[in-house]
Amino acid sequence: MSPGPIRVAIVGVGNCASSFLQGIDHYRSVPAETQQAWGLMHLEMGGYRPSDVEVVAAFDIDRRKVGRLLHDAALAAPNCTTAIRASLEPRSVHVQMGPVHDGVAPHMADYPAERSFRVADEPPVDVARVLRESGAEILLCYLPVGSSKAAQSYAEACLEAGVSLVNCMPVFIASDPQWGERFRAAGIPCAGDDIKSQLGATILHRTLVRLFVDRGVQINRTYQLNTGGNTDFLNMLARERLVSKKISKTEAVTSQIPYDIGADNVHIGPSDYVPWQYDNKVCFLRIEGRGFGGAPIELETRLSVQDSPNSAGIVIDVIRYVKLARDRGLAGPLLPISAYTMKHPPVQMTDAEAAARIEAFLDDGAS
Repeated sequence: MSPGPIRVAIVGVGNCASSFLQGIDHYRSVPAETQQAWGLMHLEMGGYRPSDVEVVAAFDIDRRKVGRLLHDAALAAPNCTTAIRASLEPRSVHVQMGPVHDGVAPHMADYPAERSFRVADEPPVDVARVLRESGAEILLCYLPVGSSKAAQSYAEACLEAGVSLVNCMPVFIASDPQWGERFRAAGIPCAGDDIKSQLGATILHRTLVRLFVDRGVQINRTYQLNTGGNTDFLNMLARERLVSKKISKTEAVTSQIPYDIGADNVHIGPSDYVPWQYDNKVCFLRIEGRGFGGAPIELETRLSVQDSPNSAGIVIDVIRYVKLARDRGLAGPLLPISAYTMKHPPVQMTDAEAAARIEAFLDDGAS
């Protein structure tokens, strides 16, 4: 028997939220006796399955989303993610108007109608009140890159309402000592920051540099270049919004190198927006190093993924881990799950160490 529902609120009903909702519906049909479902790292965590996730509230500021039922809004333009399902199961949740702050870059209004962005002409709701009234336990933050003030306003609402934050975007909240201490003092567990995909550019880059290090090859230079055509890449054309994103992606990789190779020898970050790629993200990696006797070693690879589904299964794991932490009375930033699933966690670990600590938590409650 399931321990019960996991009541989740979503901020930002974009491609990632759409894939997340489609994934919940997709894995709901997996028979109860099944022990493995491809696409998920864990079908069951502490008794919880993906089907236990219940979305009880949603927030956005796009006029095409606000006021609509969640299952309709999640498939509305400019969302363009690969369809896991032909349709979403009906939900009674309406998307409510959130605070705008810096949640949209001005240039987003300059593109054709199907890709441009217009803020809904409605006053924002009281987010903390909605969270309380909906019974939400966890807020899933899918705000666009660069939305620092907006993300912080939702974090404040979580603290006010006693709701856990899962911060999937690169504004440093769970990894900021002051914010982390505020969640700890309030008795609320949280996880973040900036989600790592199931098999995306960051986890591949981390794994490859770790392989160089473990096999005694000195890394001299490396880059990661990414292109895509979804709203995230369009938003990131405003380079001034990328400061925390570049820090997050860079530290996720360089944390696996136990020596300094110099800032000029590392380039990691978004590269360009290619409209016809839609939700297809293409990553180009290069690592240059020296092996035995200083002999040169160079590696280049290309990775192509559907960006939004690539993160959905990870998020489903994080949500269930946070729910278990709430059930067990834990508070503050959750270190192993953040290290394993986020680019900029409070504490960087190797992926093997973080995975082992997660399994220990699931087996015996050790955090």
